[in-house]
Amino acid sequence: MDYTFTNFAVGSSNQFAHAAALAVAQTPTASYNPLLLYGGPGVGKTHLLHAIAQYIMQHHTTWRVVYLEAEHFMRDLLQALQHARMPAFQQHYRQADVLLVDDVHCMAGRPQTQEAFLHVFDALYAAKKQIVLASAHAPRELAPLATRLRSRLVAGLSAPLEPPELDTRLAILAQKAAAYGILLPPEVARVIAQHVHQHGHALEQCFSRIVTYASLSGQPFDSTLAAQVFDQMAAEQAHAITVSRIQQAVATYFDVTTSALRSKRRQQALVFPRQIAMFLCRELTEASLGDIGKQFGGRKYTTVLHAANTILRTEETDDRVARVLREVRQRLKA
Repeated sequence: MDYTFTNFAVGSSNQFAHAAALAVAQTPTASYNPLLLYGGPGVGKTHLLHAIAQYIMQHHTTWRVVYLEAEHFMRDLLQALQHARMPAFQQHYRQADVLLVDDVHCMAGRPQTQEAFLHVFDALYAAKKQIVLASAHAPRELAPLATRLRSRLVAGLSAPLEPPELDTRLAILAQKAAAYGILLPPEVARVIAQHVHQHGHALEQCFSRIVTYASLSGQPFDSTLAAQVFDQMAAEQAHAITVSRIQQAVATYFDVTTSALRSKRRQQALVFPRQIAMFLCRELTEASLGDIGKQFGGRKYTTVLHAANTILRTEETDDRVARVLREVRQRLKA
C-alpha cells in the first residue's frame, strides 16, 4: 500500500502530527520548518514522511525531493570521506528542495555525522528549503546530540505521535481490507486490533497472514481462526532469533560470558567471537547496524559494518570461520 495522506488513519494519538505534516506538504517552508515527527516504532512517522514526499512531488513536479534514512546519510558520508569526495557529497544534499530524513536519532553520539548534517541543514534552511525529520525521541531526549543540532530541531515544530488507540487501529484495518477488496468481519478486526498496538505495517502483516491462512486452510474467516493464527505467532516469537539469542549462542560456543561479549573491552580473545556475533546479528535479524552496535557496548554502526564485512569476506576462504558459522547457525536453529 502506498504511503499517502488518504490512507493514513487519523485519531487522537496522531491528529496533531498529521495536521502539521499536511500543512508542510501543502505549503512547504511557509508552515513549519523544520518539522520533526517523533514517537516510538510503528506509530506512523515513516508513513507521514512518505506522504509529504508524494504530495510535494505531485504538486511541484520540478522540485528535487530527497528522502533517506539517517543510516544512509552516514554511509554516504563515510564513502565521501574515504574517497575524498566531500564537495560532491555536500552538493548532492544541498541541491534538495525538500529533505526528509528518517531515524535522525541514529546520529546521536556521532559528532562527525552531526557536523556534516549541520552544514547541509544550515545551507538548506538559509536557502528557504523544507526540512522534515523523524525521530524515535523528542529533541531534548536525543543524547548525546550536539547542542547546535538540538537547537535547530527545537527551533522548529516538534509533533509527537503516540501508539494508535483501538478505534484508530480498527480504522487502519478497515482501510487495508478495502484496499485489498476483502470483507473483514468486525469480530476478526477486533481480535487483530486487540493483539497489535502499533500502526499500519504491523497491523497489515497480521491481517495478511490471517487472510492467507483462511484461504489455504479453507477454514471460516472468523475470530476463532484469528485467535489460532495469533497463538502460532506467539509460539514463533518465542523461538525467534534475536540479538540476545545470538550473543548467548556465540558466548557459549567460545566459552566466554555474554557480558564480556557485550562489553566495551577490546581483549584479543573477544575480538573474533564479537565479530562472529555481529555478523550473525546482521544476517539473521532485522536489527539496524546502529541497534546492533548499541547491544555490543554502544559501538558505532561503522564498527558493526566492518566486523560483518570482515567475516563475510573470510567465510568462503577460511575453513575455521565457515565451521564456526555453520555450527552456531545450527545451534540457533535447533
